[in-house]
Amino acid sequence: MAVIGDGTYARTEVVKKIWDYIKANNLQDPADKRSIKADGKLKEVFGKDQATMFELAGIIGKHLS
Repeated sequence: MAVIGDGTYARTEVVKKIWDYIKANNLQDPADKRSIKADGKLKEVFGKDQATMFELAGIIGKHLS
């Protein structure tokens, strides 16, 4: 909720909102756009300091029911 807000969203909407947040906060590694640097909010979601775009769907899936 801290990243995408409160509400009920489809998985695809969640992924889009996460990417919107990543791009708005310039969290992609400039040297490797596939890497995402986690800020405080994303670190709680990711459980680590950095993740790749390929891990994103799996990480998000753990938080959805």
